[in-house]
Amino acid sequence: MSISAIVEAHGNTTRMNDHEVARRLVNHLGATAVAALAGSKDAKAPFRWMKETTPSAGASERMRVAHRVWQVLADGENEHTARAWFVGANPLLGEQSPVLALREGRCTEVLQAATAFLDGSWGA
Repeated sequence: MSISAIVEAHGNTTRMNDHEVARRLVNHLGATAVAALAGSKDAKAPFRWMKETTPSAGASERMRVAHRVWQVLADGENEHTARAWFVGANPLLGEQSPVLALREGRCTEVLQAATAFLDGSWGA
């Protein structure tokens, strides 16, 4: 993954409001996964975040990291692979899915795991 791709994804996500970030994540990952990674027990909360309410600061941060990772993975691979990466067990995250790692606030680890996936440095 190139630095320019990371910077571009960060810039794109930073320019979006929480409603747009939620909308895009729900479209790509589904409301249940978005609620989980944001730390919400309410699977319908992402639908409200898309329109009228805003998530907590912590949920917003986790969603913004998820969106950045999504964008870089989808651009570097494809949307199907990006979705599978988010929900599948990940050896760099202790065999936990990135969705659950984000829920726990392990944003840096998720970013590192995505970088390793894209640049092929799994075993490095």
